[in-house]
Amino acid sequence: MQSTTTVKATSRKDLTGPALRTFFRIAEAWKLQEQEQMRLLGLESRSTFQSWKRGSVSTIPKDALERISYVLGIYKGLHILLPQTADEWVRKPNAAKTFSGRSALDRMMSGNVADLFVVRQYVDAQRA
Repeated sequence: MQSTTTVKATSRKDLTGPALRTFFRIAEAWKLQEQEQMRLLGLESRSTFQSWKRGSVSTIPKDALERISYVLGIYKGLHILLPQTADEWVRKPNAAKTFSGRSALDRMMSGNVADLFVVRQYVDAQRA
């Protein structure tokens, strides 16, 4: 029987490839610059980013998976709400209190995972 730690590590390892491929497809759809992608992933090292982009990593940290999960949820929610303009929405100024006239991407670019959560929560609330 495996310990819980081993199971979690195995799950993260299994999720790493699909999560990164999905993130980079979303980044392309949103026309994110490299620096924006790094910020959303919580990375400071360009070499680490390049390794991740090449798929040369077996397991990414839990924090990065959480960030990718929020980005995926935002992407999915926007495509349900705004099928024609979903990918452009992230860069448009938004008058909602959550964004104070700035774009959702500006909010997400703070580098804090909490801001990804807030944007995800906002998008989910719009669907309710």
